[in-house]
Amino acid sequence: MAAAAAALRHLATGARLAPRGRAGGPLPPYLQQLQQRRGFRVSAPAAIQVTVRDALNQALDEELERDERVFLLGEEVAQYDGAYKISRGLWKKYGDKRVIDTPISEMGFAGIAVGAAMAGLRPVCEFMTFNFSMQAIDQVINSAAKTCYMSAGSIAVPIVFRGPNGAAAGVAAQHSQCFAAWYGHCPGLKVVSPWSAEDAKGLLKASIRDDNPVVMLENELLYGVPFEMSEQAQSKEFLIPIGKAKVERQGTHVTVVSHSRPVGHCMEAATVLAKEGVECEVINLRSIRPMDIETVEASVVKTNHLVTVEGGWPQFGVGAEICARIMEGPAFNYLDAPAVRVTGADVPMPYAKILEDNCLPQVKDIVFAVKKALNI
Repeated sequence: MAAAAAALRHLATGARLAPRGRAGGPLPPYLQQLQQRRGFRVSAPAAIQVTVRDALNQALDEELERDERVFLLGEEVAQYDGAYKISRGLWKKYGDKRVIDTPISEMGFAGIAVGAAMAGLRPVCEFMTFNFSMQAIDQVINSAAKTCYMSAGSIAVPIVFRGPNGAAAGVAAQHSQCFAAWYGHCPGLKVVSPWSAEDAKGLLKASIRDDNPVVMLENELLYGVPFEMSEQAQSKEFLIPIGKAKVERQGTHVTVVSHSRPVGHCMEAATVLAKEGVECEVINLRSIRPMDIETVEASVVKTNHLVTVEGGWPQFGVGAEICARIMEGPAFNYLDAPAVRVTGADVPMPYAKILEDNCLPQVKDIVFAVKKALNI
């Protein structure tokens, strides 16, 4: 009995410390026999909780290690570990040539990064916030996005421009803009917008490996938020294809499409509406350009109703593009009611918190929009 008890303790400890099928390897023979004799089963390893910040850090670390052409540059990314600690530990690990602090000159270091990409390197250019990318927009659009076309495909520009995008908290008009529509408007760029930790890791790794310039729009308020990360996503080869949306929640009554932080609001609204008998299908776009309109169309054909949700301004926004594409395509004939957009208010972001809250989509706004689309 003592031997059996010891074996059970060993089995339990082993299952906790080294899940089978990953680092733990096969069970010892005597434990396999004990399993067979007593009918024990070792469960599959559970998903772990990872913040978006740590997921981005993992992605950068893995890609810097994998490819010596990859390097990171930006303001405070090296010795300070990044303004938001995304690059924590990378300067100490990879040194001055791979993780580079720059002067406060977005036009200057973005230009250096674009030139390095043209010369065969794979830079990751961090903007402390995408509001500051306006200082470098000539480099992003005219130098990075158009060069492959203008050179008849002979010059690739494999660069990633990344950093926080959209509203944060209490940073007012000049630091709260969403640039999804700005950059999504431009041919030659790919534009991605992650929500979860898996999104962040998979999309950043895919962006670094892509031969085209990619704009990655993160969100400052998501950096500290933990999400479940599957065993598959913990792999060093985990990638999320650019241009592929994800259905985060299945539903039958209405399609709700969003990207970045508002996806979380949509999931909360769907939970509230489910208690009233309304089942929302929530789609996380993940990629703004190219846009996976096929996934949205397939959902609209099923639900017959559409609501789009975004933090940016309404005119010429991401939601406006989705509505136009649905109207122009085959799914339009399946709509039972006009599509409804939920957006940020059409004003510069106020500083006062109560006004800021009223300028951004809230869960109650999404619930109201869904009920309006369903006429309930």
